[in-house]
Amino acid sequence: MPPSTPSGPYLGAALVFGSCVSLSFGAAVAAQLFPALGAWGVTALRLGIAALVMILVVRPAVRGWTRRQWRASILFGLTLAGMNGAFYAAIERIPLGPAVAIEFLGPLVLSALLTRRLRDAGWLALAVIGIGLLGVDGLIGADPLDPLGVLFALVAAAFWALYIRASAHAGAVIPGSGGLAVAFVVASAVLLPFGVPAAVAVAADPALLALAAVTSLLGSIIPYTLELAALRRLPQRVFGILLSLEPATATFAGWVVLGQHARALRLVAIGFVVTASIGVSVARGRTSRRGAAERGPLSDPAAP
Repeated sequence: MPPSTPSGPYLGAALVFGSCVSLSFGAAVAAQLFPALGAWGVTALRLGIAALVMILVVRPAVRGWTRRQWRASILFGLTLAGMNGAFYAAIERIPLGPAVAIEFLGPLVLSALLTRRLRDAGWLALAVIGIGLLGVDGLIGADPLDPLGVLFALVAAAFWALYIRASAHAGAVIPGSGGLAVAFVVASAVLLPFGVPAAVAVAADPALLALAAVTSLLGSIIPYTLELAALRRLPQRVFGILLSLEPATATFAGWVVLGQHARALRLVAIGFVVTASIGVSVARGRTSRRGAAERGPLSDPAAP
C-alpha cells in the first residue's frame, strides 16, 4: 500500500463517490436492455466488453505472475461475476433504489465486522438507519417488491462483501490494473453461456450495441478502476461505509433515466446515508493528518 498522506483519504472518498455515480447510471442504462437481452445476458455482455477493453489498454504482464497473484485475480473475477449477475437479476424485478439498499447489506455487515473505533460504529449505525428506511419505503410503496428480486439482491449483497475483500487483496498483491483486467476475463468466462446469445443479438442491432458499450463503460470499466484505486488509499471498513452513497446515487439515476420517483421517506433515508458517508470520510482525514504530524517529516514513509 502506498504511504499515507493527508490528502489520501479525501482522494479515496472522491474515487468511491465517482464509482457510485458511474455504477448507478450504468445500471439504469442496463435496465433498458433487459427486455431484449435479459439480465444475465446484459451482465455477460457488459463484462465481456469491459474485459476486451481492459486487456487491450492495460496489457497485464501475466507471464511473471506468481501462483498467489493468479489466485487473487481469479477470486476477484468470480466475485465480479456473482455480484453483477445477481444484482442485474434483482433490478430486472424491483426498482433500482430499493435493490441497491438491500444489496448494501453486504458491505454494511463487512464494515460492522471490521470496525474497531466507536466513532466509525456511530456512522455505521446512521447508515444502517438510512438503509432500513429505504427498505421500508420499498415495502410500503405503491408497487410491492418482488420476492425473487429481493432474493437476488440478498445474493448480490453477499457477493458484494466478498468482492470488497477480493478486490483489496488483488490490489495489494498485483500492481497496477492488471489484476482487474484478468478478473474481467474470468468473470466473462463464467458467464459465457449467457454472453454468446446476447452478443449475437446486439451484432444485428447497432442501437443495442451502443447501449451495451455505454453500460460496460459506466457499469464496469470506470467504477471498478476507481474502486481499486480507492482501496489502496482507504481501509476496507471505511470503504464499506463510504459505499453507503450508492443508494442515493442509484435513486437519483433511477429517477433521471427510468422515471422511478422518490417519495419523502426515501429522501430522508438518502440524507442519513449521505451524512454517514461524509462523516466517516472527514473523520478518517483528521486521523491521517494527526498520524502524519506525530510521525514527523523524517519518519519512514513506508511505515504503516
